[in-house]
Amino acid sequence: MTCTKLEVCVDTIEGAWIAAENGADRIELCAALSEGGLTPSAGMMAAASRLPVPVFAMIRPRPGDFRYSDAEKTIMLRDIQLAVQYGMSGIVTGAVTSEGRLDVEFLAPALRQSGLASTLHRVFDTFKNLKTAIEGAIDLGFERILTSGQGQKAEQHLQALSEIVRIADGRISIMAGSGVTHLNATRILTATGVRELHASCSVREKVAGRDQVEMRLGFIAQNGMKVTSAEQVQQLRATIDAFDEKGP
Repeated sequence: MTCTKLEVCVDTIEGAWIAAENGADRIELCAALSEGGLTPSAGMMAAASRLPVPVFAMIRPRPGDFRYSDAEKTIMLRDIQLAVQYGMSGIVTGAVTSEGRLDVEFLAPALRQSGLASTLHRVFDTFKNLKTAIEGAIDLGFERILTSGQGQKAEQHLQALSEIVRIADGRISIMAGSGVTHLNATRILTATGVRELHASCSVREKVAGRDQVEMRLGFIAQNGMKVTSAEQVQQLRATIDAFDEKGP
């Protein structure tokens, strides 16, 4: 039977435990998911190292594009060292040159330094030439590519995802992410051939009365906070398991 993997991205330690205890195969550990995910703190990595599933730490020093200065690259290398030190199973990272190509000169030694499994994050979705980007990721030794099919939501770019899977040809895992839920997971898996899904499994939580001051001051969004949902993880896990049992 095919075994489709579920990775859940989180930015709190509570969310990490909820995901791990309700069906996630792997955790992508971040700070600031509202910014697309940034490098978690050393304390966060240390706490997450106790989880019962593999944890991959995001290595992304700031929001925005993926062209990094020398100073930022130095920070990223130090953060990779911390990921190793605090027992992470892998890292999630990426960088581009000023010409918009994979920054091989930085990424090759960075990945060698870590010695950990690695995922190329959605910087992949910025590249114009899919084949060149996939071959570059393979040559660098990335274990997988996280992609939405080069659009905002994976569900809207099934043909592109299918083409990425075809080009990869089993040489590197393709993981579909962005907007993945139990409601569209079967469609994505059936149409594309991906065998890894990435989701936040989050819901927006209303703010309790004691947090009204934080909301007024702008620390909490007016529509509440997004939190990892045990029910969402369970539903997505069940959908994946049903798909695997039936077969593609």
